[in-house]
Amino acid sequence: MDGHTDSSPSWCLGAPLEQLPTPALTLDQEKMRRNAERMQERCRSLGLRLRPHVKTHKTLEGAELATGGTRRGIVVSTLAEARFFAAGGFDDILYAYPLPASRLEECATLAQRLQAFQVLLDNPQALELLRQRPLPGGKRWLVWLKLDCGNGRAGVSPTDPNSLALARAIAEETPEKVTLVGVYAHCGNTYSCRDVPSIQAIARATTAAVLDFVTALRQAGVPCPQATIGSTPSCSHPVPEMAQLTELHPGNYIFYDLQQSQVGSCQLEDVAIRVLTRVIGHYPHRNQLLVDCGWAALSLHGQNQGPAGCATIEGHPQLRLVGLTQEHGLVEAVGGQMDFERFPLGSLLALIPYHACATAAMHPVYYVHAEGKVVELWRPVRGW
Repeated sequence: MDGHTDSSPSWCLGAPLEQLPTPALTLDQEKMRRNAERMQERCRSLGLRLRPHVKTHKTLEGAELATGGTRRGIVVSTLAEARFFAAGGFDDILYAYPLPASRLEECATLAQRLQAFQVLLDNPQALELLRQRPLPGGKRWLVWLKLDCGNGRAGVSPTDPNSLALARAIAEETPEKVTLVGVYAHCGNTYSCRDVPSIQAIARATTAAVLDFVTALRQAGVPCPQATIGSTPSCSHPVPEMAQLTELHPGNYIFYDLQQSQVGSCQLEDVAIRVLTRVIGHYPHRNQLLVDCGWAALSLHGQNQGPAGCATIEGHPQLRLVGLTQEHGLVEAVGGQMDFERFPLGSLLALIPYHACATAAMHPVYYVHAEGKVVELWRPVRGW
């Protein structure tokens, strides 16, 4: 393996996973395909359009899989993602981030380039920015209003009269310049759940809040064509009321992760992502193994539960992570003596990460495997 680097990993194609340089992010091709197809089927059964979020994987291949090969109707979190997917042939891209004044020109370039580049806002100042920057050539700003239905991040309250006024202002702006496409809510508060009934209660409440807002708009004579909600937990266990929406926008479900299994979105066997790591040290005097995966290959998300919260060690419930530095991990035996002979130097362990989005952000290449061998290399976009 000497001389091989992540900047040119093509030699890995066809190689068994055991030969990969570690730490390495691996993806199970069959699990990803199954996860994507299940979400597509959920949306079909509800009569809804799936607009997958691409921020977890940030790859053309992942978005191709999530869109069923259509390359239309995705959600991005960064303008770097928007440019990357536009260059890759994707259209109908929603930049689901409060419109940043400092990057309005970048948005305008994308809006002129694509058939449907859409922006999101949650304040009158952002609308004023669009008024002051009309698009040439008959193009219109396509705008979604962000609602906060309990997530507590961005968005306006659907019960605040000022929110209705803002939606009206967007809709009544000169139609050839600005168009209200719809309303958008992220039910990220589902991540506080630990079972399916509580996930579905939040999904039901979010759906009701969005639909009540749309009804109030229409009663006031304000057209609002689209209504979308999304989070991987809520979309993994949709409720019938969601059929009254027009779109869903989950993202993490292609990979899933340890957190999603704990929340109740999936079973552990649905999780497609692993980080491979090797044992590089034995320390009997402190009953620990040293592995070559630190937080730089895993992230520290989940550490509020202790280092073991960042990942679980697949197939070895007797082992747990007890410490992470930038490039090292410490592993102990749970309540007993470490069997060092069972884990010789160079032996491979597979970590199931707590948060796939955070872990994937640490890696320049993903190794997609089938039947134990690398079959694809996915390279994500980086930056903002």
